[in-house]
Formats: sequence, structure tokens, C-alpha cells
Amino acid sequence: MAKLSPSHATKQLLAGYCGIIFGGFGIHKFILGYAPEGFAMLIISLVGSYFTYGLTLLIMQLVGLIEGMIYLNKSHDEFVSTYFLNRQGWF
Repeated sequence: MAKLSPSHATKQLLAGYCGIIFGGFGIHKFILGYAPEGFAMLIISLVGSYFTYGLTLLIMQLVGLIEGMIYLNKSHDEFVSTYFLNRQGWF
């Protein structure tokens, strides 16, 4: 069983809801400490949407929505093990 701190539970909820609402901009990645993945989502969304009329933003929003739902559906132990101990960046 992973050692839980209150910040892990808070980060799980915050990252889950931000992934659902602001997923296209990668905010949930920054909350979990995955800055390179967050910047990748942000750049793809902003720069790509300029050239594709928002299609890449829509795709990144869908990715964020799926990741947000995954974050919220995991148990706290599984979430800590996956995203803090094993540092899995995507899905």
C-alpha cells in the first residue's frame, strides 16, 4: 500500500477535474508535475489549432477528457503508484 499524503488526494481530484474541463491545454499535466507533457499538449493545442482551425485543440481536449476520467476512476493507491511512483506520463 502506497503511503498517502493529503496532497496526493487533492492532486488526484484537481488533475481529474482540470483534465475534464481544461484538458486541451494540459493543465492537469502541470498539476501532476509532468511539465514536458503539459507543454507538448499546450503547444499542440495553440499552434496546431491555428493551422487546423481548432481540430488539434478538439483532439487534445478529448485526450484531456479521457485522462481526467481515468484519474478520477482510479483508487488513491493505484493513482499514487501509477503517477507518482512509476511516473507514467500518458494515460
